[in-house]
Amino acid sequence: MEATPLPRPKIPTPNLPTFRKPGAVRAVGGTYPRQGGAVTRWVGKTILALMGWKVEGQWPSEDKLVIVGAPHTSNWDLPLSLGMQMSTNLRLNWMMKAEAFANPLGGLFKRLGGIPIDRKAAGGVVEQTAEVFNRRDKMYLGITPTGTRSSKAGYRNGYLRIAYAAGVPVFIAGVDARRKVLTLDRIWPLTGDIETDNDAIRDYVRANYEGINPQRD
Repeated sequence: MEATPLPRPKIPTPNLPTFRKPGAVRAVGGTYPRQGGAVTRWVGKTILALMGWKVEGQWPSEDKLVIVGAPHTSNWDLPLSLGMQMSTNLRLNWMMKAEAFANPLGGLFKRLGGIPIDRKAAGGVVEQTAEVFNRRDKMYLGITPTGTRSSKAGYRNGYLRIAYAAGVPVFIAGVDARRKVLTLDRIWPLTGDIETDNDAIRDYVRANYEGINPQRD
């Protein structure tokens, strides 16, 4: 029998404006990477509505971000992420093994935002991803710092190493199953110390959000 998880600190989720009309939303002072149009927004809103979820907040006025999606505790996070992206017309990039692109679906993966990563290359994942950031004018890269099974062992810090190497901000997108809300939360102030930043982000997410399967947080 699994032990009952300890209760979380009752810290309120940031009070941010709701996307009542996603098509009318604009990032303050600039625009984020976009794709799709009215039909895309409708499909995204429909996905979220069918699942009983909504999006709160807004994308910041940054051309490039590393987005931390957390807590990631369920495979249902994937359709939620898809609904969030489509309802806000966000073009989100994500990393995938280069081998997956060496087939007829490779072109589709790239159109959907996939970035091929050769894990055997001398440069490594961090360097390759930083190079992609440097080549593009706009790019939002989505990363989950944990797998769906458990995050108790800690957050993997690869997302921070990429952000530091590329010189881009880190943005938190929180999953709160208690309210069924995806919150576009905030740019996290980095200190220059990866482990300090990683621990602070993990603690903030655990205090303010709860995943679909909280026992895996």
